[in-house]
Amino acid sequence: MALDSATQVTADPDGRVELRDHSAIADSPHYNPELAPVPLERRTWTTYNFFALWVGMATNIPSYLLAAGLVAIGMNWLQAFLTITLGNIIVLGPMLLNSHAGTKYGIPFPVFARAFYGVRGANLAALLRAFVACGWFGIQTWVGGQAIHGIVGKLAGTGWSGAPVVAGQPWTLWFSFFAFWLLQMAIIWRGMDAVRVLENWAAPLVALGLMALTGWVLIKAGGLGPILAEPSKLGWGLDFWKVFVPSLMGMIAFWATLSLNMPDFTRFGGSQRKQVLGQVLGLPTTMSFIALLSVVTTSGTVVLYGEAIWDPVALTAKFESPVAVVIGLVMVILATISTNLAANVVSPSYDFSNALPKLISFRVGGLITGVIGIVIMPWRLITDPNIYIFAWLGFYGGLLAAVAGVLVGGYWVHARTKLDLPELYVAGGRYWFKAGWNWRAVVATLVGSVLAVGGAYNGPFPADGLIPFLKPLYDYNWVVGLVGGMLVYLALTPRRENA
Repeated sequence: MALDSATQVTADPDGRVELRDHSAIADSPHYNPELAPVPLERRTWTTYNFFALWVGMATNIPSYLLAAGLVAIGMNWLQAFLTITLGNIIVLGPMLLNSHAGTKYGIPFPVFARAFYGVRGANLAALLRAFVACGWFGIQTWVGGQAIHGIVGKLAGTGWSGAPVVAGQPWTLWFSFFAFWLLQMAIIWRGMDAVRVLENWAAPLVALGLMALTGWVLIKAGGLGPILAEPSKLGWGLDFWKVFVPSLMGMIAFWATLSLNMPDFTRFGGSQRKQVLGQVLGLPTTMSFIALLSVVTTSGTVVLYGEAIWDPVALTAKFESPVAVVIGLVMVILATISTNLAANVVSPSYDFSNALPKLISFRVGGLITGVIGIVIMPWRLITDPNIYIFAWLGFYGGLLAAVAGVLVGGYWVHARTKLDLPELYVAGGRYWFKAGWNWRAVVATLVGSVLAVGGAYNGPFPADGLIPFLKPLYDYNWVVGLVGGMLVYLALTPRRENA
């Protein structure tokens, strides 16, 4: 092993780098044990661990809603399946590119971002990603609350399900939502060990529940024949392609968050090969499987009920047997907790901790995530598939794509995957830039974001777009944000700089 005696930085034969001695940076205000580089002996995740991580994170109700939403807006089963599969193959690219730094240096996403945004400026990228995770946390919690409400309603009768309305929803639904929120906060407060134990057995249950739901619909609809014969309301002409492109951007944006913060997980990787293979095997396959179940089931509801029921909780409530309803929705609750805490708490906890490392711990960061998850009003985001896919997914996907562009361009083109590990934690060093901020990365992010989402015109946005002349770009927002952020950063950054 090569050893730098001054900094105690060692390079393993497989390319992974380790900071053996933290004493020189431990007192820095930008350091805490949770943000510190992971030692090699703790980088033990195998190919299976990364595969299982993706199975757990992708097997969730919002993944189901994603595919079902495409059927609800007029696609047939094949169009929806192809759109989702293609989107997940595309997003895997930047995800693997950003994952490399986590495995090589053992650092989480916000520390990785310091190399290009500055030690302080990294908070721009980290908090932008964190607030999106808070939104996802809220959406998942709302889904879990609906499941609890459905279970109790099936057992307690109309007195519960038909309770007086408060702020547009029965008060009992609000009660279920906050009860589910408190349950997750209790698990978060117990720390990541409690989350890991839950994930080990809870996540696969939702796959069993969704397969059972699909089987029930197939039986009721008379098999696959009537479902596969259900025509697309959009056809394969211009009407389809007008919907396909923004839908594809939405599918990519679904995992745009993880394409940034996968270093939070790959920092524990046993090798680059293990993390790459595990992710390639885990993400596209699981998402395609869930998409197939979703589009078949939702297409079946069109045959059965004359309309697309894209919410599996609402569909499960149509079961005649109360026992079947309870079993199905309990699976939804357990798997939702598992997925929510893994995908939507780990990253923002690191991100909020990065803002004030000496004051905000992982647990406190998780509680902040929970509070913001309520404030963002997730019940409004998933009431309409057009808002869910085009407004929510499309808009934030474009914003995060610009950040991804800066990171990919900075790490692979300028830094050529070489970072000065100790300097990521100190003030006044290589990555301090100007007062802790790299203005080039900030400008690149702003320009890329404006190009990507400046023309937003769906949902709550003006029909002519926020910035009318940018409206044509909005349908391609993720690609525009990624390429725009990368090119502007590379153009602004002198070749003599490594980052």
